[in-house]
Amino acid sequence: MSLLTRASPLLGEIKEPIEEELRTFDRHFREAMRSRVGLVDMIARYILRQKGKRVRPMLVLLSSKLCGGVNDRTYRGATLVEILHTATLVHDDVVDDADTRRGLASINAVWKNKVAVLMGDYLLSRGLLLALEHGDHDFLRFTSNAVKRMSEGELLQIQRSRRLDLDEETYVRIISDKTASLFSACTEIGAASATEDPALQKAMKDFGENVGLAFQIRDDVLDYLGRRSIIGKPTGVDMKEKKLTLPLIYALERGDRADAKRALRIIRNGAKRKDVEWVVAYVAAAGGIDYALRRAMQYASAARGILSEMPPSDAREALGLFVGFVTDRTR
Repeated sequence: MSLLTRASPLLGEIKEPIEEELRTFDRHFREAMRSRVGLVDMIARYILRQKGKRVRPMLVLLSSKLCGGVNDRTYRGATLVEILHTATLVHDDVVDDADTRRGLASINAVWKNKVAVLMGDYLLSRGLLLALEHGDHDFLRFTSNAVKRMSEGELLQIQRSRRLDLDEETYVRIISDKTASLFSACTEIGAASATEDPALQKAMKDFGENVGLAFQIRDDVLDYLGRRSIIGKPTGVDMKEKKLTLPLIYALERGDRADAKRALRIIRNGAKRKDVEWVVAYVAAAGGIDYALRRAMQYASAARGILSEMPPSDAREALGLFVGFVTDRTR
């Protein structure tokens, strides 16, 4: 069976073609985070302990390898997106009043909100300066557009969540801006670092957009299915935060009217555990979970279609595995 269609791939297997490049990236990333200000450097080293999956640098490196090869510009692009992503996480934890991040206390929990906001600002500026110092103006354009879209998507979601009147078209626009924009920036940066072919850059940008959409829809479905590796039950986090995601949007449009009104009333008033279980059962019975999974697979199929036009290589196989990882993950 082709690796492009294999199910449930592991991240370790996806990273195999770029293991050496990821080690080099880690050195670039650590160097870029350094500061001569003691407190900033201390927090930067603390952030480096919160090592995540490195999904975004991995996408940059694999896209570059697919389009011609990894070079110094690739490492700068991967470092830029990871710094900007880290900055958004630091700011998100302040907004959400989060206590932990990747198993460790969050920056705001340790150093309070003011320091966390300023640290996020430092990271944003450090990433932008990294691109400016080397004349990577195309990277600045890609990432600035992504950050703009991410902010607009978040604000649009807040605006529409207050009214609880989200339709599928607006939902897709929100997740495209909030999530897929950074995925597409990663794959576009990777391609741009390796080739000047605009058609190839556009293809990789579209690949990242489709993968990002599949990723977010799958994530929203997990709120209903439960993250089996953690608790094995629906979490209902989105419901408690009054977010309408695709499974519920579909159920509200296609399900029983009386049940739809009850579901909206529950979400508006703040869902309790029993309420969450009822809404999950309602959404499942109305076909919302199955529909959302089909839509995620459609975006994944579009991403695979783009890859199928590329010459065979280890990088193409790994990106195909990543599409499977996105659609099959349970956490």
